[in-house]
Amino acid sequence: MSVGKVYLVGAGPGDRGLITVKGREAIKKADVILYDRLVNFSLLDDAPPNCELIYCGKLPTRHFMRQNEINATLVRKAIAGHTVVRLKGGDPSVFGRVGEEAEELALHQIPFEIVPGITSGIAAPLYAGIPVTHRDYAGSFAVVTAHDKSKNGKPDIDWEGLARGVQTIAFYMGVSNLEHICENLIQFGKSPDTPVIIIRWGTWSRQQSVVGTLSTIVEKVREAKIENPAITLVGDIVSTRDKVKWFENRPLFGKQVLYVRGKAEEENRASKWMEQGADVIEFPRWIVKEKAIDSAVLDQLSVYEQILFLSKESVEAFFAQLKKSKVDIRKIQAELYCQNHSAITILEEKGLFADHVDKLSHQGSMLTVGSEEQEKIGSCLNNDLFASVYETIIDERYETIINRSLEDATLTTIVFTSSEAVKLLMEKGNQYGISPKEINQSVEFVCETAEACEALKKYGFAVGKHENDILIESL
Repeated sequence: MSVGKVYLVGAGPGDRGLITVKGREAIKKADVILYDRLVNFSLLDDAPPNCELIYCGKLPTRHFMRQNEINATLVRKAIAGHTVVRLKGGDPSVFGRVGEEAEELALHQIPFEIVPGITSGIAAPLYAGIPVTHRDYAGSFAVVTAHDKSKNGKPDIDWEGLARGVQTIAFYMGVSNLEHICENLIQFGKSPDTPVIIIRWGTWSRQQSVVGTLSTIVEKVREAKIENPAITLVGDIVSTRDKVKWFENRPLFGKQVLYVRGKAEEENRASKWMEQGADVIEFPRWIVKEKAIDSAVLDQLSVYEQILFLSKESVEAFFAQLKKSKVDIRKIQAELYCQNHSAITILEEKGLFADHVDKLSHQGSMLTVGSEEQEKIGSCLNNDLFASVYETIIDERYETIINRSLEDATLTTIVFTSSEAVKLLMEKGNQYGISPKEINQSVEFVCETAEACEALKKYGFAVGKHENDILIESL
């Protein structure tokens, strides 16, 4: 067996759109991904369905995997012939210990690539409305770790050179040493009135900023109860914030949403809400697995007068199977119909045009295409020809991921797509660390359907909003 390859990838600081094209391509071909706590877990959606996902996050007080364990796992998986992605928050070379991992791989003669990422010391200030350089304020910029290998845990750096020679300074993970940082910068030349901003969870919807000066910021941070992960930015450049602030003005900024979908086929609005500034945790995560089409169905493809697709997943799986079986789509002579508009859109992308099921005549031979769970719909349509082309299951790989996401989030909203979604959360929520009764006091429930509202009421919960009262897009 040949040795695999390792990609050491920077995932960016949080906003999932900040990963590089090369980083995303590495994820798409990975057999194994080792991912950190500060990675936006939605990036894992691009991983292949059979990719092994290994959490190796680190907290100040506990590590799920020590660095030597991470190194050993990278080596072991690569030697087994796998394509391995080490997905690290921000840029892997900026306090990301990529040098140690690369050295270990080189020692074992394992091929690897390092894919740079956007570092939080630049991105977090920009999302708070602050460029790190500006012709009127700052022509120099430095990134500094606020934790190093010093015995007392205080950063051992050239304070005088930093205070006198650099106009904008970004300290990483500096909350616990903030008082030490401020005292030394003042002692070695910075004015006590130098502006400072602390940015927690930069580029996420949960982003929180506290502004002060070197003489006031410590007390303000204590009052706001700010903890890591956070960037501390020091310099006159902080004064540009009020003019340049943009991210926090998004309509859904501050919303942290648990999005519960009862079926894989239900429309997924997560991306739309994220574009408007919300953080979205999807529960559960669904896998769509294609199934081979019966050869008898393929043999009769040119005979069917009507074909009904019950979901966009059925369209995608059906045509994927035609391709695998080397069946020319020009054999399809039928009129095409779809259960929903998203399926119609997928067909149009293939150069095929369909009508909504409402226009179906039910005359002539008809093939219904869907999943095993949808086969009863074919029976209701008095149709004996049903092609089951896929099945849906809950992706158990995401149990750990959802747990970790909820640990760091402070939910504001839970959205239910259907009555099935309500039932799923009530029956499986505790397995993922979600207790609806515990969070009901502080979280608003939103339903996309009247059926979901009724299901919630049966479980004894009050409904905050539903689609008839307010556009669901605005939560």
